[in-house]
Amino acid sequence: MRKTLFVNGEYYHIFNRGADKRVVFLGRDSFARFLQGMKEFNTIVPIGSIYENSFHKKDQLGNLVSQLTVQQKRLVAVVCYCLNPNHYHFILQQLEDRGIEKFMHRMGVGYTKYFNKKHERTGVLFEGPFKAIHVDSNEYLLHLSAYVNLNNRVHRLRNGVSKSSWEEYTGRGDFCEKEIILEQFKSVSEYKEFAFGALQVMQGRKDMEKLLLE
Repeated sequence: MRKTLFVNGEYYHIFNRGADKRVVFLGRDSFARFLQGMKEFNTIVPIGSIYENSFHKKDQLGNLVSQLTVQQKRLVAVVCYCLNPNHYHFILQQLEDRGIEKFMHRMGVGYTKYFNKKHERTGVLFEGPFKAIHVDSNEYLLHLSAYVNLNNRVHRLRNGVSKSSWEEYTGRGDFCEKEIILEQFKSVSEYKEFAFGALQVMQGRKDMEKLLLE
């Protein structure tokens, strides 16, 4: 049984890493496939295999129209994310009963199948069940958004080896539900200033990451 019980409308910090701390994201193709899964698996009705669905012909799409309205209902809202070489972080809001569990299960199974097939391996890819922490205050949510968006900098990773929603928060993109964070600041520039300030605090306190993961 999970210690964290997921409640609709609440926010959660979700994270996990590769089994034996192994690298699970190996560049642009890996990031693209994982992000595709984040979009396509986030539906009430399971879509099955992304790979198999890519073979649907245009004349078959009519058979799917009746399911589209239901499929478009999402399991979770993605507030922000960071994909590092051997681990990931999300902030998710649950929208439907067991939404986070269903979403993360599909993500884990789907990406593991993709990774194992591409790299001719077998077995588990991630280190057991994903970890989850309830975000129980607005202050925690704001600081956690900085931690996740800038997580590559928290770990002092070089450019190009990570992919995060920081680009979307400070530029263009509509995948993430950013309003819960950005509406609390006068401008994107003010949020950037806040996030970099929070990052300095994290880097100055060795216990900060532990606090955010507890």
